Amino acid sequence: MPAYDLAIIGSGPGGYVTAIRASQWGLKTLVIEKDGFLGGTCLHVGCIPTKVLLYHAELYDTLKHANEFGIEVSEVKINWPAMLARKERIVNKHAKGIEFLFRKNKIEVIQGWGRWAGPHHLHVENAGKITDVEAAHILFATGSEARSLPGVDFDAKVIVGNRDILKLPEVPKTLVVVGAGAVGVEFASIFRSFGSEVTILEMLPRVVPLEDEEISTELERAFRKRGIRVFTEAKVESVKRDVAGATVVFRDKSGQAQNLPADNVLIAVGRAPLTQNVGLEKTRAKLERGFVHVGRYMETAEPQVYAIGDIVAGMPQLAHAASMEGIIAVGRIAGKQVPVLERSRVPNATYCEPQIGSIGLTEKQARDTGYTVKTGKFPFLANSKASILNHHEGFIKVVADEPTGEVLGVHIIGPLATEILAESVAALQLEATIDDMLFTVHAHPTVWEAMGDAFASVRGLAIHY
Repeated sequence: MPAYDLAIIGSGPGGYVTAIRASQWGLKTLVIEKDGFLGGTCLHVGCIPTKVLLYHAELYDTLKHANEFGIEVSEVKINWPAMLARKERIVNKHAKGIEFLFRKNKIEVIQGWGRWAGPHHLHVENAGKITDVEAAHILFATGSEARSLPGVDFDAKVIVGNRDILKLPEVPKTLVVVGAGAVGVEFASIFRSFGSEVTILEMLPRVVPLEDEEISTELERAFRKRGIRVFTEAKVESVKRDVAGATVVFRDKSGQAQNLPADNVLIAVGRAPLTQNVGLEKTRAKLERGFVHVGRYMETAEPQVYAIGDIVAGMPQLAHAASMEGIIAVGRIAGKQVPVLERSRVPNATYCEPQIGSIGLTEKQARDTGYTVKTGKFPFLANSKASILNHHEGFIKVVADEPTGEVLGVHIIGPLATEILAESVAALQLEATIDDMLFTVHAHPTVWEAMGDAFASVRGLAIHY
């Protein structure tokens, strides 16, 4: 009989959440972690440290305009080392929190590189020693790593990815960001707040290209207003180190070649799944460009082998998606009744300034799917709490099916967008209609109450605009 009911490779938000739920449901669980610390990319070099710096940037921007709030501040200065130190304290606190939860739930941990070694078997290699692990079920939660451009290598000092930009010894005077997805626009927002001259280069026709088109347009407008230069349809031809830092050569949308010198260049062009050298290629699991195809409950074609998180084909590379995928997979293993996770039910949250939160179909996706679409919009300019916060930019856009009133998507750009999105996530999960939401009471005064007017605007019934 196998020593473990479940062995999990990886301890990021997918792996550690799955392990805790597995233990709660009575499964003897082992986690294999190559780096020796729990929490994965998200906690140590991704979600959490970037959001710490984004909050610091928000606070700094507010203090720079303190006089507008009747607060006299003689001088506001950045202490970059102190900011980095606080970031590390928060990361370490939550890493220790996961260690506590593992002890509480009697989850075992082995450090090393885990590989599939045949049905119900894994080999864990650490410092040349191989440990054989036997488990009834195996779950891969190995995550992803930053991609680069062809011919461009990270050097950890000037040409950096999401990890090394968190360790820069000082705020760069000039920063070029290649890629305008979530990672790119968040770091662009951080360093612009701290005084860097920031330029974004995006290969596609718009920034945050996975968002609704109107959201992309509004973010680009807001960024330009903040002094961030944005080039879309930009083709990067080279990124090379030089004495002053680096130079990026690219062609703009007119085809004209341009040279951009910078102290630092951030490459933020997506993430590659970490499925090499973990043995998946020796299983029956189907892989495509490194991504693993799974069934409705995250099962691969190899019996008793599951995959979740950034390595899964067709699902977003988001921490909260990985966590829910793991909960669904382990629920299946434990014989529980669990739902199927639909892609359109996974929210997106981007923490730039202004923030972006979205769930469900964009307007274009809804029309392309065949819906008869009705939309509504409500601007934060008309929200009293937004006035109190002095954050007026942006809007909420609701996409609905006109005949039935079903809410198909909600797209927000503006103050606290990533927080007030929560109501929309519940609405889509419960297949709510516009009429359901019209009679939902929203507390006043809150930024959240703008959601009420946004839903009402689909029917032409917004009160405050």
